Amino acid sequence: MEEADEILIGKHIDRDEELKRYVEDHRMLEADLARYNSRIYLTPEEELEKKTLQKKKLLGKERIFKILAKYRTP
Repeated sequence: MEEADEILIGKHIDRDEELKRYVEDHRMLEADLARYNSRIYLTPEEELEKKTLQKKKLLGKERIFKILAKYRTP
């Protein structure tokens, strides 16, 4: 995420439980994906799990941006 998004998240994460949940999930998914990305070889099952995690991460990121949009509007 961009720095401006991170700043906005920092401002509102303590007051918005939904935002907090999605950001925490996003960070956990990033860590899980990093473990897969650090491996040289993945089994077909692991590849499928990696793709599933990537999709979940993307959906969560889209939800985070929707939440942040309400804080961007004056």
